[in-house]
Amino acid sequence: MPADPRDVLSRPTPPPDVTVSYGDHPDQVADLRVPAGPGPARPLVVVVHGGFWRAEYDRRHTDPLAVGLAALGHPVAQVEYRRTGQPGGGWPGTLTDVLTGVTELPRLAAEALPGRVAAGPPLLVGHSAGGHLALYAATTAPAVVGGVLALAPVSNLAEAYRLDLDAGAVAALLGGGPADVPERYATVDPRSSVPAPTRTVVVHGALDQQVPIGMSREYVAAGRAAGGDVRLVELPECEHFGLIDPESAAWPQITAAFRSLQEDR
Repeated sequence: MPADPRDVLSRPTPPPDVTVSYGDHPDQVADLRVPAGPGPARPLVVVVHGGFWRAEYDRRHTDPLAVGLAALGHPVAQVEYRRTGQPGGGWPGTLTDVLTGVTELPRLAAEALPGRVAAGPPLLVGHSAGGHLALYAATTAPAVVGGVLALAPVSNLAEAYRLDLDAGAVAALLGGGPADVPERYATVDPRSSVPAPTRTVVVHGALDQQVPIGMSREYVAAGRAAGGDVRLVELPECEHFGLIDPESAAWPQITAAFRSLQEDR
């Protein structure tokens, strides 16, 4: 039988090199991983995990992804944040946590990993709901984001609410639907803020059963029509979890998309 793609979520990996705090709450932390090899300082990569913003999913399931990115020679920070089902999670704590973490982590990582973190804004790699949070951070604070690799992102919250993705996950995050809290959707829905002001690459598997690929197609088309530096990489044989698995067939395309964030055009 083929391996279960969800195996990546619990695969054993080496522990992080150090954990830093960007706030006082136990979940306002990030795990740092030293880049492989003795190379020059490079921009920090901030991994924003998914799990439909829910408390039962934390940063641990992105350990293989973080190890894989560190193997490319970048310092990596796996940011944690308060999530729905926790005190302070949901609106607005989940959103403000990620913004604060993205803003503070380059300094914190440079202090913890001397000589390994290049000056400048970090690159964000977000998966699923973490893709939404990465796009939100880039739209809200573009000066502190160097680029976004969005892996199967929830890029249209109103549509995700309509589709009832993960049984009410968007309503749990924002406290209702678009008709109930329209100002919240206007503030944090990436689809309401195209084009994103930061170079963005969206990667999505055509076999995804958690977040439909049509959402990414429509988001990228709208962003390009509005003049944004955004492109879509479709993986016809990939589902939702292969995007964060360095052992998957999709990994070479993920690394190529990641490197393209830093290419001159």
